[in-house]
This record gives sequence, structure tokens and C-alpha cells, in this order.
Amino acid sequence: MTHTDLRSDALPTTVRDFLAASTVHDADTASSFLAEDVVVVDQSETFRGRDEVYAFVRDAGAEFEYTTEQISARRVDDEHWVVTLRIEGTFPGGVADLDYRFTLRGDLITELVIANHTA
Repeated sequence: MTHTDLRSDALPTTVRDFLAASTVHDADTASSFLAEDVVVVDQSETFRGRDEVYAFVRDAGAEFEYTTEQISARRVDDEHWVVTLRIEGTFPGGVADLDYRFTLRGDLITELVIANHTA
């Protein structure tokens, strides 16, 4: 069953806490929610394993000032969740709506695909 427009507190703790940590580039905390074999795809770049994803979380967007706001979230099934974030800041274009598509195994993230939001 798919639910749309979930509140943040209705998301799995893993997803919610990973997003909170990654938004402030807290790679140590964000990494604690990752499986050893995690794969993250951000637009056209792929990061494999905890070490590469750690560096990605630490460095991604660090050169810009920005805010994030959750604009929607949905549960696809027990293992798959999609959170859409609106990011506004000093990066080219100034505003982006991005889908964060999470795959979970237990309490760990095994895959995260970040892509432009599609309606």
C-alpha cells in the first residue's frame, strides 16, 4: 500500500535521521544508517560502499548555502520509501525539487537514488 504526503515522523527512523544528518553534512552520523554495501546514485554519479558514501555526504553541496524542506513523502512498501525535498540556495538555478528514493534492509539503507522530482 502506498501512502502519499506522509509527515516526517511517519517515515522510518533510519530515513528521517539519515536526512537530518546528511543535510548538515554530518557524515559520521549519516554513515551509521548505511549498510556496508550501500550504493548511492546522485544524478549521474554512483558511490559504492560506506567509505565513498561517507565522503559524498561530507562534501555534497558544501560549497553552497541552502535550506531543505520536505514537500512530500511516500511509502512504496516496507523496504522502499520516497522523500521529495525542495532545496533552495546559492547553487546554480537556486531551487531544486529532488526525490530521495531509499531502499532499506532492516534498519539500514542499502540504496539511495537522488534524482530530479517527477510529478
